[in-house]
Amino acid sequence: MAMTPRYETTDADVVFIDGVPLTRPSIPDPARVAVAIETVLRSGTLTNGPRVRALEEAAADYLGVRHCVAVSSCTAGLMLVLRALDLSGDVIVPSFTFAATAHAAAWNGLRPVFGDIDPQFLTLSPGAVSHAIGVRTSAILATHTYGTPCDIEGLTEIARRNGIRLIFDAAHAFGSTHDGRHLGGFGDVEVFSLSPTKVMVAGEGGIIATNDELLAERCRIGRDYGNPGDYDCLFVGLNARMSELHAVLASASLEELDQRIDRRNDLARMYSERLGLVPGITFPRVGDGDRSTYKDFTILVDMDAFGMDADGLAAALDDAGIETRRYYTPPVHRMRAYRAMAGSDNRLPVTAEISEQVLTIPMWSEMREQELDRVVAAIRRIHERNRTAG
Repeated sequence: MAMTPRYETTDADVVFIDGVPLTRPSIPDPARVAVAIETVLRSGTLTNGPRVRALEEAAADYLGVRHCVAVSSCTAGLMLVLRALDLSGDVIVPSFTFAATAHAAAWNGLRPVFGDIDPQFLTLSPGAVSHAIGVRTSAILATHTYGTPCDIEGLTEIARRNGIRLIFDAAHAFGSTHDGRHLGGFGDVEVFSLSPTKVMVAGEGGIIATNDELLAERCRIGRDYGNPGDYDCLFVGLNARMSELHAVLASASLEELDQRIDRRNDLARMYSERLGLVPGITFPRVGDGDRSTYKDFTILVDMDAFGMDADGLAAALDDAGIETRRYYTPPVHRMRAYRAMAGSDNRLPVTAEISEQVLTIPMWSEMREQELDRVVAAIRRIHERNRTAG
């Protein structure tokens, strides 16, 4: 939906005049960030400087990994990782994900092979991966969807048994935990996004996290065209450097990250409690012992029980001034860019079903209970109206 709610600000708050937006970035104190940015500008060092190195050290400490490499975007990070691992052949990816997951493989000349998702968690199914593995498979690239950790043990066992690499697209998941550990140190490598819709924000940017020293070094070289410092490029890299200015914002954003994740989990509980009794509305699960960032809060809409499908509910909410998205429809295998290689829905029955039901509704870290209640009331009202009409 294209609706952009108008808002006005006071010294204490933001008041939405005619709608509820899908999300709002969490921006650190502008005055404090401005001082650090002025220092960077006066230094004349805008890339390859101390602010990026400080961010990498702080991120590695937070995630509990040996190495973090700051890059210009999560997509660039995924592209670099796949290049640095020197892969060939096929990479198994979910179709229920943002297109960048598959794009990173395709840009490296690898063939994305789409695997189905688990119907409860909406993350790549280890069973589907087992069925998709072939003689050309060199890696699994799984997504922590909405910040929900994948079945890490299941995917790890499959990767080890088949002697292939395991990479996590952790775009949504900086701050998510699995069995008490932050994501970042699982598989061979995990790549996070710091774009404006994420819980940790750099404006634009990404973080590659790994315990593999050689891989980290190749990613550092790769983000600077593959240049090790003497302009004799070791391999075909990218310009994927993070600027010092983006690192300033990301470092400030990291400082209160846990509080924002706490708030988003509170909001998710409120939504689940207040929408849980509405017929036809259910929710993806988060595993026992896991913690999601809830980068997005997505509901599943059963057309028969609710009285309309997810598209219809999205349109009705738009009429009520409430912004939504259909994350993720179309799934990647149905996109024009991938139809020739993707095959039919018969290979991805859960993806096909879930992509018809998903609707992402508003959530941001500073969202107030009254704004959440406005969304809940609108969904309840739409259901009641349809039931009465029926």
